[in-house]
Amino acid sequence: MTNTVVPTVKNQCLMVKDRVILTRVPENIVVSPVSAGSAFLGATSPIPSSRHLFTLGTLLGFRLLSLFRVKIWWMIPRVGRSASDVPMETQLLLVEARDETAFKPEFSSDSQELEEDNISYILFLPVLDGAFRATLQGTAFNELQFCVESGDACVQTSQSLEAVFVNSGDNPFELIKDSIKILEKHKGTFCHLENKEIPVHLDWFGWCTWDAFYTQVNPQGIKDGIQSLSSGGFTPKFVIVDDGWQEGLNEFHKEGEPIVEGTQFATRLIGIKENKKFSNAGSNNSCNNLHDFVHFIKQNLSVKYVYMWHALAGYWGGVLPSSDAMKKYNPKLTYPIQSPGNTGNLRDIAMDSLEKYGVGIIDPSKLYEFYNDFHKYLASCGVDGVKVDVQNLIETLGSGYGGRVSLTKQYQEALETSISRNFKRNNLICCMCHNSDSIYSSKKSAVARASEDFMPREPTFQTLHIASVAFNSLLLGEIFVPDWDMFHSKHETAEFHAAARAIGGCAVYVSDKPGNHDFKILKKLVLPNGSVLRARYAGRPTRDCLFQDPVMDGKSLLKIWNLNKLTGVIGVFNCQGAGSWPMKSSEVTPTHLTISEKIRPLDVEFLEDMASENWNGDCILYAFNAGLLSKLPSGGKLQVSLKTLQCEVYTVCPIRVFGNVVQFAPIGLLDMYNSGGAVEELLCTMDVADCMIVKIKSRGGGRFGAYSNVRPKSCLVDMEEEEFCYNSEDGLLTIKLDGEGNSKHIELVF
Repeated sequence: MTNTVVPTVKNQCLMVKDRVILTRVPENIVVSPVSAGSAFLGATSPIPSSRHLFTLGTLLGFRLLSLFRVKIWWMIPRVGRSASDVPMETQLLLVEARDETAFKPEFSSDSQELEEDNISYILFLPVLDGAFRATLQGTAFNELQFCVESGDACVQTSQSLEAVFVNSGDNPFELIKDSIKILEKHKGTFCHLENKEIPVHLDWFGWCTWDAFYTQVNPQGIKDGIQSLSSGGFTPKFVIVDDGWQEGLNEFHKEGEPIVEGTQFATRLIGIKENKKFSNAGSNNSCNNLHDFVHFIKQNLSVKYVYMWHALAGYWGGVLPSSDAMKKYNPKLTYPIQSPGNTGNLRDIAMDSLEKYGVGIIDPSKLYEFYNDFHKYLASCGVDGVKVDVQNLIETLGSGYGGRVSLTKQYQEALETSISRNFKRNNLICCMCHNSDSIYSSKKSAVARASEDFMPREPTFQTLHIASVAFNSLLLGEIFVPDWDMFHSKHETAEFHAAARAIGGCAVYVSDKPGNHDFKILKKLVLPNGSVLRARYAGRPTRDCLFQDPVMDGKSLLKIWNLNKLTGVIGVFNCQGAGSWPMKSSEVTPTHLTISEKIRPLDVEFLEDMASENWNGDCILYAFNAGLLSKLPSGGKLQVSLKTLQCEVYTVCPIRVFGNVVQFAPIGLLDMYNSGGAVEELLCTMDVADCMIVKIKSRGGGRFGAYSNVRPKSCLVDMEEEEFCYNSEDGLLTIKLDGEGNSKHIELVF
């Protein structure tokens, strides 16, 4: 439940829901109510400036979660207990406020409910205020500050009254969702995910060319990659042709000499069409042009959707101002200016290089013309959508263009308008876009990469990747479908990544090199027709994980929850001992650890809302890897122990009671990570002979499992009698279903 008492400042204290959250609040802080229970925090200054740093007050004695930009492109989480733990560039701050009765060293099912009743959550969201963009940060003296900046020395203000949104509630997930919806209505600059069209590729298995070929991608390699996956029965239904297909020029590279590190990012786009590798201008090239290539892989290799990569500015270094094809867009060379927030955390080699070599930026009044020409050409070639990368670059180019917020909005509007006009669906994947300028300017964009790249050659990055996406999805998942990025099916961490994507509510795609696959992993993710069992929402950390460090505290497992239509799902991951967060010192060398944790059915939020009135309060938990079925009350708990880089996935099935006799819970396809994603409908009827019939609509083939306290008399699948197995000891009922991904109608007669 969201709080209805508006935050106020009394006696130099910020009061939220009758709790003191900040002390020593300065007199220049202004509180402006927004709706019941929420308000904006702002401040005034006697001096106008393009950048202000205001102190909100002292924050101390609470558990905190920050989502902050560790580098210009990406956010990561950070937990702490005071403002000194809040990094620069924080874009979400969640505070846990407990009554004294809420502190318990060890919970039982009863005490956990009491504990949660005495906890409230306070959310701080720094947002856009006119031409200014806000972030949070802490000081060594535990002062919480907010920074507002325009990115243009000529765009100044002496006040920012709607910089930081504050709200509170008893459920952190409802709180964030409600807050984003309030901001959507009040600001009018972006839309909640519920009000966006979802791209077509999300429910299909895909393949991206990046880690397979990097910029050396070519038509034959793509054909080989698709055919290689198809040979194992896993034809990718969507393909992303990543960086390497466009015609660009690196003016700082002399032919025959090695590339100077950093200059590759200064490569600029020459034209909107494909390069020689994808046209008949290339020697020994069987590909006539992009049009013929796209149609070939669709017609001959069963690909449904093709996406092409490009940067928001055209290419990493923008467009080439001297190019005849680009002159119509009035481009000019501009040198990025990074904010202190960008350089105060981790610097990025791409941005440092572009500061030196410059970016060819299109006249903002010509942006739509550029995107429309570009996307119209791609659509004429049969391309279905685009992955648009390097988006946060625009925040550094606002000087002389009205500032970073204004320029970002122009880019977003032009891009989204072009996508709507040229592609049948909202087929856009946004990438490197974790600044609030882009997040709160997104009216139509519905998919965004949720963390830094999957990096197959970096063993210490694997756990960080999983944890980052899960935590970042707390914010991003309300505005976008989080994209977990590609992964390798044949990799020492393949199962870790595969399980995470199965419960992430995201697209599932790999970047395997041709011939380098683990089809056993893919079989747990992909149905024979190429579709996937995608969960309904963004996979996020369970409530008891929100203020724990699942990567470096040496004791916590990461639990991620999600919902299907009729089941919940919890993924448990041991991310400890295999890597360290950037900008956070590690006292010990990472070592492999075995950690135990408890899971509960109620770790799945909104489970009660999903269960029908027939729910008796008990649940079945099915452990995918262990193959074990457990029956628990909703508040019960089950212990799981995992070694570093091990995981387990639990399908959580509320037990329905039919006719006061039959206790029943459909689990789903037992050999798929997200088993419950296959269960689409459940109902109970009576036939003329007064026999009870439990009807299930399922999707896909394989071993279908369900719990029943009573052995059925018979089983029908698509109106034909089917054999089944029943284990009276644990109540597990299994049925072998044939089919590629189509719906199956199961009837169990009791």
